[in-house]
Amino acid sequence: MEVSKYETNLSKFKYIHKEYTKKLDKNIGNQERDLIIIYPEITYQEILGFGGAFTEAAGYCFSKLPEERQNQFIDDYFSAEGNNYTLCRTHIGSCDFCLDTYSYSNNESLSDFSIERDKKYLIPLIKKAFAKSPNIQMVASPWSPPAFMKSNKKLKHGGKLLDKYKPIWAEYLVKYFEAYQKEGINFKYMTIQNEPKASQFWESCQYTSKEEQELIKTYIAPTFKKHNIPVKLLIWDHNKERVVYRAKEIFEDSSVKDMVAGIGYHYYSGDYFENITTFKELYKDKLAIHTEGCTGYEHLWFRKKKRRVPNAEIYAHDIIGDLNAGANGYIDWNMMLDYHGGPTHIHNQCNSPVMLNKKGDDYTKNLPYYYIGHFSRFIKPGAKRIAFSKFDDSLEVTSFKNTDESIAVVVLNRGKHGKGINLCLDQKIIKDHIDGHSIATFILK
Repeated sequence: MEVSKYETNLSKFKYIHKEYTKKLDKNIGNQERDLIIIYPEITYQEILGFGGAFTEAAGYCFSKLPEERQNQFIDDYFSAEGNNYTLCRTHIGSCDFCLDTYSYSNNESLSDFSIERDKKYLIPLIKKAFAKSPNIQMVASPWSPPAFMKSNKKLKHGGKLLDKYKPIWAEYLVKYFEAYQKEGINFKYMTIQNEPKASQFWESCQYTSKEEQELIKTYIAPTFKKHNIPVKLLIWDHNKERVVYRAKEIFEDSSVKDMVAGIGYHYYSGDYFENITTFKELYKDKLAIHTEGCTGYEHLWFRKKKRRVPNAEIYAHDIIGDLNAGANGYIDWNMMLDYHGGPTHIHNQCNSPVMLNKKGDDYTKNLPYYYIGHFSRFIKPGAKRIAFSKFDDSLEVTSFKNTDESIAVVVLNRGKHGKGINLCLDQKIIKDHIDGHSIATFILK
């Protein structure tokens, strides 16, 4: 059996990418130490894909690039030779990473409903991605209903969706999906609300479990059915620590449980991988999708060399932990931001794996781009997680079997020192070495 290895690390702040192909043909014999053993006959959840978020900020940065670099950007993210993104998210109305706040309608009749604003930066980027990769599965998330529908009459600072506007909000969402469909953009999933527990100083709206349950049952699901909107619903879309609580509370109503495809979640409060495992054990037929995560709010890490590796490793650690816990997909936050970590209308500058340069005419791929690629390039949609065992907790491992029967094994070493390994499949091994602070993907065919 042939084994291809792809390894990424950082040496003196220069990205080093190594590739080789060897044979997996040595018998395991009496080898007992340093084994990573793969069991492809034992399978778990199926993968939808990996990807990032189309935001107005990303679209704005993309529009600054000359056409040649725009094409390269699309290849870098969406081609099979690039990061092969197949599961992506966008915002319904404005979010924090927009140039300013906006809604598609500002009156009760919705007679002024228009997505014209999105046609300037957001939709052109999405369309170019679909032209490269037509099978992208899209997730849409609202950050806030229009201000007139809310208790605080603001898009920002939380507030509640008023009862009288719940049916109009459901119709608003229908109009959104119909308008995007006319642009040739279809959606597979919608989360009910981005971060429904939070009152943010950007666009936000708060729902309790009971309120989210009622909104699905009485308004959104029946309205989508009435208008033949084939979008599947995801609950929560907030941090992992409450995934199990939220699901149990909403799914207490079995009719609502049947209306929901799964749960979306973010990683900002910590690992909580056990919560994903527990959710999947309780609700075996439901999806668990990481819908947002990033690093760098507290500092612009891409200008701080000492933060480059730790932040890339945060991504890999979280992806491996989620996948091993049962996650079906992983979506990063902004695909592209400018040199200052924006634009953002509330100055919460952030990072993204790809950043526009200081002159604004080219971009840089940062280390997280490559670390995410160790999963998204090689674990394809339809792949199933398979069992493994490893010899050392300092190495983090996940393994998948693709639909073409190839096996992808990702190994992360967050330690300072390299580790020798013996990768084992069907009683055959190959000896190898994982450098300190590096990530490697092995493809077995």
